[in-house]
Amino acid sequence: MKKLICSVFILFCMFSVTAQAESREIAGVEIPDTITVDGNELKFNGGGIRSKWFMSLYVGSLYLPEETDNPDEVIGGEQPMAITLDIVSGMITSERMTDATIEGFENATSGNMEPIQEDVDAFMKNFEKEIKEGDHFRIAYLPEEGVVVYRNGEKTGTVKGGMDFKQALFAIWLGDSPAQESVKQAMLGKE
Repeated sequence: MKKLICSVFILFCMFSVTAQAESREIAGVEIPDTITVDGNELKFNGGGIRSKWFMSLYVGSLYLPEETDNPDEVIGGEQPMAITLDIVSGMITSERMTDATIEGFENATSGNMEPIQEDVDAFMKNFEKEIKEGDHFRIAYLPEEGVVVYRNGEKTGTVKGGMDFKQALFAIWLGDSPAQESVKQAMLGKE
């Protein structure tokens, strides 16, 4: 009987450690250590809470094939990668998300969006449907396809734009004028 209890206890401990190693929690959102996008396994690099006026808006997480703390490697990288956005506030609406994303593109391009405007317009269509607390967006860059957007697990669009668009998109969170510096640092695993 002692052996059985001891064996059950050891198994319980093993499963507990395994479960803890597979995800983490940020602002009440379960964040997986790895995700698979189109057959590519990507590892959690870092994640943080985007906030405004002391209110948490979303959890942004960065997934890469290999960890890095260098934003230029991510922005200029041509390997598969993804940013996930988990909406944690009812204050985010489609209109606010659109406005904030356009502002992010303007900052990322120093106000010169003209070369990528068509791609930006196509990307913004992914936010037309009303956004609700609990929504999960996955924005994945796949070299063969372009930028693929998923909402709550469903593919909502693909932007076949070039590297200029991909670089501007990832610079929204990781560039010189990011949406929020603390989120950039967290995505890069520095916080």
